Amino acid sequence: MIQMKLTTAAIVAAGLGLTACTDPATIGTPGSKTQNGALIGGLIGAGVGAAANDSDRGLGAVTGALVGAAAGSVIGNQLDAQERELRQSISNDGISIVNTGDRLIVSLPNDLTFATDSAAVSPAVRSDLNKVASSLVRYPNSQVQVIGHTDSDGDAGYNQGLSERRANAVADQIQAGGVPYNRVQIIGRGESQPVASNLTAEGKARNRRVEIVVIPQGA
Repeated sequence: MIQMKLTTAAIVAAGLGLTACTDPATIGTPGSKTQNGALIGGLIGAGVGAAANDSDRGLGAVTGALVGAAAGSVIGNQLDAQERELRQSISNDGISIVNTGDRLIVSLPNDLTFATDSAAVSPAVRSDLNKVASSLVRYPNSQVQVIGHTDSDGDAGYNQGLSERRANAVADQIQAGGVPYNRVQIIGRGESQPVASNLTAEGKARNRRVEIVVIPQGA
């Protein structure tokens, strides 16, 4: 029975993957994550369907995959649209936007957003944060994590507190722009999650950041 469940899910996943890879409208389209969302949703749906339907696990897997793929495609379309709008509206080249297929990550470098040891948001990025907030209001079916990060210079406990204060400051900005408080989770990571080496000035600058992570909650 386990072998049949895995085989069915694998066939469904292969079909979904083939569809995504052979769609001529999306081959070579940079930033498009709709097919990835459909494939992820299909794989999850296949597993859920197979586990939930004891009488016909194969049929449950197929049904779950189709439902999951449809939901994943909707989420992928939403993320693609929101990503395009943000790229068009944000004017500061220092702010990066990454679409992973299941979430958007808007990264604000701390050297642009804050003065040294400060948690007061710079006027230089307030306009862009207001645009991010407007986007979040237009796309209400998501949760938002605001995550602060530092480099490894100084005391780890101080860095933890600074990352929390900076995340709070950015969260205050987007909440002031109309994003409800219950959609926003504020997290401080301190120096624990670097994206570059802390042995160079360039790496440290990349590690000092606040990330706004947009996580769709389904269609």
